[in-house]
Amino acid sequence: MVPPWIWERIVRGGLEEDLGAGDITTTAIIPRDSTGTLRFKARQPLVVAGMEAIRETYRQFDQPVDVEVLQEDGAVVTAGTILAIARGPSRVLLSGERVALNIVQRLAGIATVTHNAVESLTGLDTILLDTRKTTPGWRAVERWATRVGGARNHRFDLNSAVLIKDNHIAAVGGITSAIEAVRKIVGPTVFVEVEVDRLDQIGEALDAKPDGILFDNMDVDTLRKAVRLVDGRAFTEASGGIHPSQVRQVAETGVNAISLGWLTHSAQAIDIGADWESTDGH
Repeated sequence: MVPPWIWERIVRGGLEEDLGAGDITTTAIIPRDSTGTLRFKARQPLVVAGMEAIRETYRQFDQPVDVEVLQEDGAVVTAGTILAIARGPSRVLLSGERVALNIVQRLAGIATVTHNAVESLTGLDTILLDTRKTTPGWRAVERWATRVGGARNHRFDLNSAVLIKDNHIAAVGGITSAIEAVRKIVGPTVFVEVEVDRLDQIGEALDAKPDGILFDNMDVDTLRKAVRLVDGRAFTEASGGIHPSQVRQVAETGVNAISLGWLTHSAQAIDIGADWESTDGH
């Protein structure tokens, strides 16, 4: 679940950005007393995500709008499916339409590409993880959308778990030194993972006893060798430059997890329309 104050913040930012001092086109064309209906419709197959954004968009106007959600988050729907219907003052409906669509299209796009990647892992034990490669300010909703699509969340922020990267290692002179420094600071319940990008680093990493080892930017053959070297002595993760089309091939190396930044930094907004219907004869 995404806390309501996060939806409120994201939607408010979108409305402030889009409306500014007002909607001059809608105000000029649409009579003040006009009422209408917007039907939010999938124009391609997709996984639904972000219906609360439609509710929240119209909640922030000073005139009441009735939003009826017909497809809940996580539903897999076909093109032509009506996702939600908004009924109320025409000016409000039209002025809020783009903000609601922008958020839902973005989150449904993430959920859909995630769902497809997870489906490609059917029959394998490897799990799919997202990453911190998110739109600034949108992390909570974008990573919620990956969960809607069937993935699991990696560490949410820099304080959630330890991930020792190559620059950390370079700064202290080695994997052992980095892990020892971390163990002196963090508690026993904090997951400690170290990144390696060469096979000859794995022995040192295992000797330092991390909870996990991340294989960074390794090709499939190298990944397979890396998994054999670890031999179950640590959680293994493949990351770096992996496209959704490669997920199953990478998973077949035996890694425990694949972290896929593509889910949030490259997923395209999906095609959802808002079809207008006047209800008062204007």
